[in-house]
Amino acid sequence: MRDKLDAIDRRILHIMQEDGGLSVAQIAEHVGLSHAPCWRRIQRLEKEGAIKKRIAILDREVVGFDAMVFVLVKLTAQGRAQLAEFSEAVQRFPEVQDCHVLLGEVDFILRIVTRDIKAYERFFYNHLSKLPGVQEIRSSMVLTEVKQTHTLPILSEG
Repeated sequence: MRDKLDAIDRRILHIMQEDGGLSVAQIAEHVGLSHAPCWRRIQRLEKEGAIKKRIAILDREVVGFDAMVFVLVKLTAQGRAQLAEFSEAVQRFPEVQDCHVLLGEVDFILRIVTRDIKAYERFFYNHLSKLPGVQEIRSSMVLTEVKQTHTLPILSEG
């Protein structure tokens, strides 16, 4: 897919990242196409998986999620055989916004949001600490969010 993206595809993707609420006609105008060819390109980009989903991005603090915590999880030696089980388990928790498998001293990094620190404490004791194969959990509370983006640098690629 990556090799199939031409300059117009990249511009369409960039524009849609910046404002997913634009109509096809507005996107077409920005990239210099008529409505039909632009619509076909967007359909192809969706079908091929370049566009995963169109969503509204909420401000977590405005809607009442004041605590954001990055959590490093190390599994036991036996627990490493349960990577898939752990991965499936964290997907059940809406508080877990992101989960990545790491190479190095720890096995996972999670980004978790909760209403406040007390809610994180409850989540930690009632759910996170009970996940299969967990040896160690290190939590770091976010004080200030300096930058957060969902926009890939699509136009800066050659």
